[in-house]
Amino acid sequence: MMAAARMAFASCGRAHLLLPSSSSTPILARTPVGCGGIAKSISFLAPSSAARSTKHAALFCSCTSSSADAVVAPPPTQSTVEEMKPAAGAEEKGEVPVGELAGLLDIRVGRVVKAWLHPEADTLYVEEVDVGEEQPRTICSGLVKYLSLDQLQDSNVIVLANLKPRNMRGIKSNGMLMCASDASHETVELLTPPEGSVPGERVWFGSEEDKSLQSEPATGNQVQKKKIWESVQPHLKTTENCIAVLGEHPMCTSAGKVFCKSLQGAGVS
Repeated sequence: MMAAARMAFASCGRAHLLLPSSSSTPILARTPVGCGGIAKSISFLAPSSAARSTKHAALFCSCTSSSADAVVAPPPTQSTVEEMKPAAGAEEKGEVPVGELAGLLDIRVGRVVKAWLHPEADTLYVEEVDVGEEQPRTICSGLVKYLSLDQLQDSNVIVLANLKPRNMRGIKSNGMLMCASDASHETVELLTPPEGSVPGERVWFGSEEDKSLQSEPATGNQVQKKKIWESVQPHLKTTENCIAVLGEHPMCTSAGKVFCKSLQGAGVS
């Protein structure tokens, strides 16, 4: 304990050492010259009865900048310690706003260049879709029940382009055509970009200012691993005017708002 006391005093300035006269009374030692030329007070708190029962004594030293006598504060109560702890799970939650997650999706204007029935699946179409890249993307869509080939061919569409590629009955699908559907999923309509939209243009939600705040899209692996699409999709719908929205924010291209043909209050997927 004497060695620890000498080290504590050395860090606080010159001081005179006073050892406790009993195991329960704290003793104060005054040093005339301390940190910054201000008198310092060094307090030694005698160890608790629990600590005295062991071979190692506990030493507590505090250095104050006041010239008045040091005041020894009582140890914190258990309730105080509990109040100082962060709320359970507060750090772990760290939930990202849906708008930020939506900004990680690469949703683009597309145009169906060619469409045909999947040779191995009678519920699937295969489309080649121009999304502004060197070559059209191959995408498989389960739309046979809802749309004819004529409705797909040469249609302007909205494509979720950064999903992880999936093998669908022998054909790798590189994205998804976004559609609106009613609650019973009996009626499905393609989301349609406004006239004048250019294939490859990235879609955003909200105002022009929101467009400028868009982040770089996540990779397909990130979208899958972090379940970004699954977190955003429940917040997508159509309004009474058939406009696709995220919450209250319309899905937009530079030519206007994205819409469906007739479904109001429909889900979007």
